[in-house]
Amino acid sequence: MSDVRVTRALLSVSDKAGLVALGTALARHGVELVSTGGTAKALREAGLEVRDISDLTGFPEMMDGRVKTLHPKVHGGLLAVRDDAAHVASMEEHGIGAIDLVVVNLYPFAQTVAKGAGRDEVIENIDIGGPSMVRSAAKNHAHVAIVTDPADYDAIVAELDETGGATTLPLRRRLAAKAYAATAAYDATIAGWFQTVDQQQAFPATLAITATKGPDLRYGENPHQAAAYYTDTTGGVSGIGQARQVQGKALSYNNYNDADAALELIAEFRDGPPAVVIVKHANPCGVATGDTLAEAYAAAFACDTVSAFGGIIAVNRPLDRATAEAVSGIFTEVVVAPDADADALAIFAAKKNLRLLLTGTLPDPARPGLFAKSIAGGWLVQSRDDGRVAEADLKVVTKRQPTADELADCLFAWTVAKHVKSNAIVYARGGSTAGVGAGQMNRLESARIAAWKAKDAADKAGWAQARTIGSAVASDAFFPFADGLLAAVEAGATAVIQPGGSIRDAEVIAAADEAGLAMIFTGMRHFRH
Repeated sequence: MSDVRVTRALLSVSDKAGLVALGTALARHGVELVSTGGTAKALREAGLEVRDISDLTGFPEMMDGRVKTLHPKVHGGLLAVRDDAAHVASMEEHGIGAIDLVVVNLYPFAQTVAKGAGRDEVIENIDIGGPSMVRSAAKNHAHVAIVTDPADYDAIVAELDETGGATTLPLRRRLAAKAYAATAAYDATIAGWFQTVDQQQAFPATLAITATKGPDLRYGENPHQAAAYYTDTTGGVSGIGQARQVQGKALSYNNYNDADAALELIAEFRDGPPAVVIVKHANPCGVATGDTLAEAYAAAFACDTVSAFGGIIAVNRPLDRATAEAVSGIFTEVVVAPDADADALAIFAAKKNLRLLLTGTLPDPARPGLFAKSIAGGWLVQSRDDGRVAEADLKVVTKRQPTADELADCLFAWTVAKHVKSNAIVYARGGSTAGVGAGQMNRLESARIAAWKAKDAADKAGWAQARTIGSAVASDAFFPFADGLLAAVEAGATAVIQPGGSIRDAEVIAAADEAGLAMIFTGMRHFRH
């Protein structure tokens, strides 16, 4: 069987968008409408003739609507194989009529959780009859069409119009696949709530991850890789995927990845002074604060004017004219900001290839959550790196105490180092990065590279000396030997912040004392791979 004429449709939806238009189209094709509760009321108020589900089943809705569609006359009408003689005989014997089309969308469980509802209300928004009908209809898609998304109403109506009132097998197959994905995501969301919210399980026995497909991307990290973007469906999330793209061509895989890295880092400064982050290949190449965004941008850009070309920029304040003009001075892939004023929008409008993303707010860097990474044969899952240190957490281990300026620079460098790929070394002075060493196989090389980049920046800017002179240096993990520290001394650093915990801590501390450095232990590591 391919085409199935629709003579009876069962409609039961929580989302009434497009319902009346669909019901009107079905009635135009002579389809009997069977419905429940609020759905039936909405259809009747539009002047459509509707048969109550209780009339079909011969059994009243009960228990506040918990029991209404869980009945043989519903599921028999959905599951019966129409060309199976035994099934047809059972239908005739028990007075079961065929149902050719089911339109269901489920109770708004995720939305109920997102609005902060109490436990009883959350539980009450777990749909039982809806998923049961969806699964029955989807299983029997050879004979029944199942619609779970109002976005598919037009496709159903167009097919009925084209075929004279029937659905085709290709459409029913597509809708069945979508229906099972919908119920799987729905159950996964419920399971996730029980595990993480209700039962407070950090790592449940079965991890349910749900996501809704967004746009296909041109390719992945490389042109030979396919890619797509998926949105977290758990609700209450705020990130690059939820940002409003004001202009520019579609984001690529690498754009998403780099913009996310920039957003996560700028969020660390959301409650501080104006700040700018410049990211290239998921690593910050320049970070600075200032009295204005334009001032912060100039300082961040000066850290590495070469890497900033084609980079990603994130700011913690609404964009203004001065900052937009400065950013427009070089080619930039993506700019991420909470908002932008009219002048900034007008300036960026002239840069048609620049993508401008407005997030509205910045995410909370201390928010809890899980981070998952696929590996061959499974997943690695860990809690987000939401670790932060305050002055009270710090331990000065050298003879010399840091000055107030050195302490501020240490904390700034430490914040940036958290978002640099390991092994990470970050020099900072005056609320600006001086040099960043990322992703090296040993800490000594990261320290040297960061110092070299600082000297190169000074040469390009015509400064008398590199900004590493008198800087603070942060290391994302302990110095296993004194050599990395000595490289920082050679670069001109006067203060060091690092986790501590090496078996050679005493040797490293002694080297710092001999060089007259102030060194702080955080007791916290920030590896990022």
